[in-house]
Amino acid sequence: MSAALLIIGLVALERLVELIYSARNTRALLARGAVEIGRAHYPLIVLLHAAWLVSLIVFLPNPTPLHWIWLAFFFVLQGMRIWVLTILGPYWTTRILTLPGAPLVRKGPYRFVRHPNYAIVVGEILSLPLAFGEVTVAIIFSLLNAAVLAWRISVEDQALAARRDGENVPRSA
Repeated sequence: MSAALLIIGLVALERLVELIYSARNTRALLARGAVEIGRAHYPLIVLLHAAWLVSLIVFLPNPTPLHWIWLAFFFVLQGMRIWVLTILGPYWTTRILTLPGAPLVRKGPYRFVRHPNYAIVVGEILSLPLAFGEVTVAIIFSLLNAAVLAWRISVEDQALAARRDGENVPRSA
């Protein structure tokens, strides 16, 4: 098995584990009274990510070049992804859920960027195909991801606006 296929397989496994973790957190948050917002675009996100992974395999050049700088960048992003998941803990899901009264997270990467997880995903969708010389896959999925994220971020910002504008929550939360 080539290194590229092994890496793509590990990324797919990581995403599967994240979906399981997300589903557990989603159930717990809904049980606590959370409300899901923007359900309409969620299937597009799942489809986009699945298609991205499949495209990585289908369009893998033979022989597959390994561009180490892009691969190193991708692995740095994985560390940042773990940081986001750790900071959000039980609040991390792949869906947009808002729990009335829950504090907005303002520590870790959220001190610097409003949507660090989305910034990481942008980097991942670009860098992994480039690590394998798949420029077209990188461009096409970056553009598709930008369109879906623009919609998602708009929906998420609207969902969080009331909590963000009127919050009386300590800044350390």
